[in-house]
Amino acid sequence: MQSAKEKLSNMASSAKEHIEVYKAKGEEKVEKAAARTEEEKKIAEERRKAREAEAKRELHEAKAKHATEKLSRKQRHLHHHPDPPLVGDTTATATDLHHGHHHQPVGTANLMAGATKPTYPLGNQFPGNKHL
Repeated sequence: MQSAKEKLSNMASSAKEHIEVYKAKGEEKVEKAAARTEEEKKIAEERRKAREAEAKRELHEAKAKHATEKLSRKQRHLHHHPDPPLVGDTTATATDLHHGHHHQPVGTANLMAGATKPTYPLGNQFPGNKHL
């Protein structure tokens, strides 16, 4: 979702840059038509190049801004999730104790869960599949 939003923002910025370039070219043609000397025509061309460079600079600034926004959204999203518990971590959080949750530490087995034998067949024989 974040990449799609960034891509759409970049496409909009690119379209804006293309519009600015076409405007600059149109204005250059008008200035060249009104120019009387070769120097005035050169000045019109230089103005167009400056406008195009400005449009490109704005495009790159916008793309950098979009990438920064994507990264900040991603980092903000990561900071809202608590770290997963460590293997063998036996500490319970205050929220768990308050809600009456008692979770088994990750990576440990509850040896007295009520089953005295495995509830699934051992080896390569799985129920319902004759061909394994």
